Amino acid sequence: MDFPATQPKPAADGKIIYYPPGVKEITDKITNDEVVKRLKMVVKTFMDMDQDSEDEKQQYLPLALHLASEFFLRNPNKDVRLLVACCLADIFRIYAPEAPYTSHDKLKDIFLFITRQLKGLEDTKSPQFNRYFYLLENLAWVKSYNICFELEDCNEIFIQLFRTLFSVINNSHNQKVQMHMLDLMSSIIMEGDGVTQELLDSILINLIPAHKNLNKQAFDLAKVLLKRTVQTIEPCIANFFNQVLVLGKSSVSDLSEHVFDLIQELFAIDPHLLLSVMPQLEFKLKSNDGEERLAVVRLLAKLFGSKDSDLATQNRPLWQCFLGRFNDIHVPVRLESVKFASHCLMNHPDLAKDLTEYLKVRSHDPEEAIRHDVIVTIITAGKRDLSLVNDQLLGFVRERTLDKRWRVRKEAMMGLAQLYKKYCLHAEAGKDAAEKVSWIKDKLLHIYYQNSIDDKALNEMWKCQNMLRSHVRELLDLHKQPTSEANSAAMFGKLMTIAKNLPDPGKAQDFVKKFNQVLGDDEKLRSQLELLISPTCSCKQADVCVREIARKLANPKQPTNPFLEMVKFLLERIAPVHIDSEAISALVKLMNKSIEGTADDEEEGVSPDTAIRAGLELLKVLSFTHPTSFHSAETYESLLQCLRMEDDKVAEAAIQIFRNTGHKIETDLPQIRSTLIPILHQKAKRGTPHQAKQAVHCIHAIFSNKEVQLAQIFEPLSRSLNADVPEQLITPLVSLGHISMLAPDQFASPMKSVVANFIVKDLLMNDRSTGEKNGKLWSPDEEVSPEVLAKVQAIKLLVRWLLGMKNNQSKSANSTLRLLSAMLVSEGDLTEQKRISKSDMSRLRLAAGSAIMKLAQEPCYHEIITPEQFQLCALVINDECYQVRQIFAQKLHKALVKLLLPLEYMAIFALCAKDPVKERRAHARQCLLKNISIRREYIKQNPMANEKLLSLLPEYVVPYMIHLLAHDPDFTKPQDVDQLRDVKECLWFMLEVLMTKNENNSHAFMKKMAENIKLTRDAQSPDEPKANEKLYTVCDVALCVINSKSALCNADSPKDPVLPTKFFTQPEKDFCNDRNYISEETRVLLLTGKPKPTGVLGTVNKPLSATGRRPYIRTTGSETGSNISVNSELSSSAGNRSREQSSDISETGVSENDENPVRIISVTPAKTEPVKNKEINSDQATQGNSTERGKKRTATASGTENIHQKAEEKNADETGPSLAAKTRRGRPPKPEPQGTTAKNEETNKPPVRGRKRAAVSQESPGSLEAGNAKAPKQQDTAKKPAAAQRQIDLQR
Repeated sequence: MDFPATQPKPAADGKIIYYPPGVKEITDKITNDEVVKRLKMVVKTFMDMDQDSEDEKQQYLPLALHLASEFFLRNPNKDVRLLVACCLADIFRIYAPEAPYTSHDKLKDIFLFITRQLKGLEDTKSPQFNRYFYLLENLAWVKSYNICFELEDCNEIFIQLFRTLFSVINNSHNQKVQMHMLDLMSSIIMEGDGVTQELLDSILINLIPAHKNLNKQAFDLAKVLLKRTVQTIEPCIANFFNQVLVLGKSSVSDLSEHVFDLIQELFAIDPHLLLSVMPQLEFKLKSNDGEERLAVVRLLAKLFGSKDSDLATQNRPLWQCFLGRFNDIHVPVRLESVKFASHCLMNHPDLAKDLTEYLKVRSHDPEEAIRHDVIVTIITAGKRDLSLVNDQLLGFVRERTLDKRWRVRKEAMMGLAQLYKKYCLHAEAGKDAAEKVSWIKDKLLHIYYQNSIDDKALNEMWKCQNMLRSHVRELLDLHKQPTSEANSAAMFGKLMTIAKNLPDPGKAQDFVKKFNQVLGDDEKLRSQLELLISPTCSCKQADVCVREIARKLANPKQPTNPFLEMVKFLLERIAPVHIDSEAISALVKLMNKSIEGTADDEEEGVSPDTAIRAGLELLKVLSFTHPTSFHSAETYESLLQCLRMEDDKVAEAAIQIFRNTGHKIETDLPQIRSTLIPILHQKAKRGTPHQAKQAVHCIHAIFSNKEVQLAQIFEPLSRSLNADVPEQLITPLVSLGHISMLAPDQFASPMKSVVANFIVKDLLMNDRSTGEKNGKLWSPDEEVSPEVLAKVQAIKLLVRWLLGMKNNQSKSANSTLRLLSAMLVSEGDLTEQKRISKSDMSRLRLAAGSAIMKLAQEPCYHEIITPEQFQLCALVINDECYQVRQIFAQKLHKALVKLLLPLEYMAIFALCAKDPVKERRAHARQCLLKNISIRREYIKQNPMANEKLLSLLPEYVVPYMIHLLAHDPDFTKPQDVDQLRDVKECLWFMLEVLMTKNENNSHAFMKKMAENIKLTRDAQSPDEPKANEKLYTVCDVALCVINSKSALCNADSPKDPVLPTKFFTQPEKDFCNDRNYISEETRVLLLTGKPKPTGVLGTVNKPLSATGRRPYIRTTGSETGSNISVNSELSSSAGNRSREQSSDISETGVSENDENPVRIISVTPAKTEPVKNKEINSDQATQGNSTERGKKRTATASGTENIHQKAEEKNADETGPSLAAKTRRGRPPKPEPQGTTAKNEETNKPPVRGRKRAAVSQESPGSLEAGNAKAPKQQDTAKKPAAAQRQIDLQR
């Protein structure tokens, strides 16, 4: 239909513009509303036109050109711009294939204008959305953008178009919108000459995980677009990855750093997109850069392991190259390869054969983490479906149950147990699967025969089970008590403890609380639970109880019930599903077969003797957890047979089983009783020390007339003690000590005379034999002399005797503590006759320090241990002998972790900062972490503990530590920077662990404690200015450390700390101490300077200023020390090495005792005469002679005034100048007669007090071996007195 046009108007170029009928001229002179109104009519006209309307096309050509003018393309009104864009799109449709616009610049402006209008597609709720959709549809249908191929800079238009479409697509668009967008973009890709990198980036950027998560629809659009254009775009993608992966040109694209993410996404979209890229990955797998190989392995692991991937079969060379990375030199690469294997086994069982050989190699990998992950890989796949893992793979896990590392063994055992439970106990996959893993049970049980304590899997299982049963029993007891606030608090604590023993304790807490409510409401349920945990419950009864409880808690409407699963897990852990009377009887019969020689132990790879010993060890563990199951004549007859065997360990275990289980033997089995008693008597008198201990405890535990029985042992043993035959003393001393501890009322008094007349006077105060002078600081147990072993047992007897009495009415504890202190001060040689060997002295120092620590566990004795005695005990952890330090630290930790020792003893670990061996420092730090964690947890779980915070709160160790360090004999000069650095290292060793968390504003609390100490005086020496100055100096160092390490310490302390009165006086009202005891320069040095080196430690004993101590005065003019280990004789100037030189002994070759390597140390040779009586190990060579300068200092311990000495002179061979050396740690200097003063001043420099050190002399070419070798004796022409017997009156 023809419409007459309105009056034509001339255009700017002179051509006449014809408007559609009814449309007036559109100029900038009219309003926007009028422009919109007129444009709508123009749009309608162009919309109705088709390509065949030649007349109209000619008529409206000027109008088409006019609509592309700046007035319309730059119009600020978006409605105007939309209508113009619709008109232009129709114009391209009508005039196709030729556009009415001939200028390239104009075409570019038009298409950029149209592209900008497409942003309106984003809002589907807009009233104009239909017009935007029409615009998109028109452009896609006509492929209008293909006109741009003729433009030189068409890429700019296409990039803008792609970015716009990807940015506007959203989940409110229907499929038609996505289809038109795809048509529009795919036509550009497929009909163009190629895709530029920028245009490719605009597509690929939507695949990057960050963008993918932001706009899922854009990702889907890009995915479909790539699939549609795969043939065209693949070469462009290949070129991009070639540039980045092979040529390393990361600048070609901003997406270069995401290449591996892109490869993964492209592979998932269509593997054909990467046909040319995969060989490039093979090239990258062989890169020299380990991190690069790791990234490629991670990528390929995802590609090969994805469920629908067939890459391994399609690209065998790449697969084989990838498998080669299982043997990569880079540990993370091997680890990643092993982790991949789990997904691969589950998603591609057909590749299991390829993986098996590589997993076999990795199951023997030197890295623990890799062996661990091999097990996790196989077990994870096996739990998914047992058919996924072949017998060979399960065999690898089986092998790892014998791994040298506990973490790997544990994972292997737990994994196999889970498979056995799933496929055998629960029969989830039928008989074939159950048969395949039936061997697991026997394997796990045979692990018991492993020697390593970590492998006692059954032991730990039964111990944990017994502990959890006791917790549940205590919970049921609380239910029987009337409701109260205290009862509720106790019940809550018990529930939290039970939850800790279940998987995922956080979730388990809620379930345990719910279970507790059910128990409170259901009496029958409680009775079932009581039967389950009763000692007499059999395995069959347990099974019935578990089923009954589970049935009551089950909810048919809830198929998956996490609460029920948790309760079942708890019941499984506390139910006697393994052991009852029948099981014990069966185990005993098996052991009898081994005893009789009829068992097939050899076939199992175990000798009969090993089988018997292991069987008894197993029964011993069960005797703790299931004592009532042993009560039968048959079982006890077999145990009696074991008691008669020659194997000491077997007999010892049998006695312990009697002790644990024989409470009813006396009443129910008189025949067993009559046979057992003489055997126990014999073991207590003449058995091994361990047998004697167990025999005494067994008699005390199971017989009603124990007083008579113990007296029959005590009397003959106490009468027959003979110090001249020390090898026959050890067992009697053990028995007497335990008897006096178990029955103090009966035997404390008789033991007193034994202690005074024999133990102290005859045994400890005499050295009957001469020790081997081999220079060693430690010897194996079998090389220790019987006399020293007897003395060690004598010290233990003293302690057991006192622990039995638990009172100090007779002042025996004071005398014993003085004796032990004297033992430490004299370095283990109590008589000072020089007859005892170095290694034996180490044993006695350890025994004395351990004895003081043992007595401190009893409150009545802890109160009388003086600060000086505590400090002597603490210094054992700095002993010169490695084994003394090691064993003492272990004993200290064991007592602290059980909360048996007072908190002040935890401060001893601060001295471990001076230990030269890295492993010892690491062990001490772990001990601190464990102790602090246990104490904090105990306070949380026990509301009543708040009343005892002074003895429990870990932060309260700070004042004890400060006091201990202030009295460290190495700390003699409060202003010496090196000494202060030592103090700072010790403080930080403890504070670092305490300040890991700022719990309850603890940083401010510790700072407040240090500040408060400065307002008190040292209770040990309140009137000594130097002692108080040292105390305040240590406080300032502590404050300096706390302030520098924590910004939170300046907050207000939540509470005012309480200081221990044993160590600090009460603050005086008018006393104000605002002085800074360390200068600003010193603070900077302490905080920024390198830590002072730690040399090899000296002996245990540090000189202590003890009140009331009477020095021992020698009568000779001078003497030179003999039998001094090399460590004590090196120049003190060599002690200032960096810690890096001396701390890591195992790495640098330094070691202290024969068991460890020896470092060669250099000493400046002194001018000496030939020396005699050298005492150096036969395997050690001494280059150059070293003499000891100065005297060896000695002093008596506090309170040993009544130790009388007689002097005996001893000739020496030679004299000579010697090196300036630090004196041995221990005894204070002895006063010299006046006649020798001048001589000493001329020849000797003042000795420096401190630890013995082994360090490299900076100026000497000579060398000595610094193991336990001794320097040659330097003897004086003057005679040296020998100490006579000392007597300590323990009956005062």
